[in-house]
Amino acid sequence: MKLIHCLLPCLLLLPGIAAARCDGTDLIDAMSAPDRTALESAANGTPFPEGLLWQAERGDTRLTLFGTYHFEHARTQAHLAALAPLIAAADRVYLEMSKADETRLERQLASDPSMMFITEGPTLPDLLGEEDWQALVDELSRRGFPSLLIAKFKPIWASMMLGIGPCEARSGGMQAPGIDTLIGDHATQLGHETRSLEDAATILTLLDGFPQAEQLDAIRLFLNWDGDPDDVAYTLRERYLAQETALIWEYSRLISLEGGGPEAAASFDRFEQVLLTDRNIAWAELLASDAVRGNVLIAAGAAHLPGESGVLNLLAQRGFAITRLPFQP
Repeated sequence: MKLIHCLLPCLLLLPGIAAARCDGTDLIDAMSAPDRTALESAANGTPFPEGLLWQAERGDTRLTLFGTYHFEHARTQAHLAALAPLIAAADRVYLEMSKADETRLERQLASDPSMMFITEGPTLPDLLGEEDWQALVDELSRRGFPSLLIAKFKPIWASMMLGIGPCEARSGGMQAPGIDTLIGDHATQLGHETRSLEDAATILTLLDGFPQAEQLDAIRLFLNWDGDPDDVAYTLRERYLAQETALIWEYSRLISLEGGGPEAAASFDRFEQVLLTDRNIAWAELLASDAVRGNVLIAAGAAHLPGESGVLNLLAQRGFAITRLPFQP
């Protein structure tokens, strides 16, 4: 179920990585000095631009927030070891999706394939046309997907699959447990119930809300893009491990706009609003409510933390004192 956590507009935000053996080029390092400086300036100009581990305190409530990378990486186990004392000390643990909700959603997907697949009407070969369909098959075959399965994907899910680097997919990045899963497992082993920040089907509902034409355009955008998805995965992994969370988002914005044509800015803003900002607001309202008291650990995608509409800034606006905590596992 890790694909449910993907937040980038279809292909570029925090794609999963499987292991350090999937190397590549750091595309931010490869930028010209002026372009890189402008990108870093945009990132550093936002609230809370760096850091994975934070504390938000108000009254008798202490929230510890950890920004996750939803797929396995070379330091996943070290991250879990560093977080273990915080998990043990927490009165409750919030994840984007609790263990119980994840299991429930898996059962729901199994019984209702229409949540992810086209079950009636034209399928992707018909919707894309022969040339784009064959290009999509070539790309997703590199990631281990058979053409019969690809044909049935809803367009938005095909776009999500394209966002995974071929090396990562071949190396097991879709199967290996990421830190979100491991935190939930560890909490369960300690007898802590995990809770969800939102309804388990929220992402599926949000993705279905985008017009089919936009979903198909997202596929075509990728197919016409001349970049290397393995390099993107490597770049974002390295920047995540460097805790440069705002830089990740700004770089995602940059390459989306560069390759997306005249409608790219409006499309990125719409995805950002629906998949990031609106969810952040809902989470901040929950975390600031009377329902959340005591010592609480929250683990959610790192992209949700920084920025004007990030969870940290939204909590600060609700009277929480925000402190970055050391995290160097």
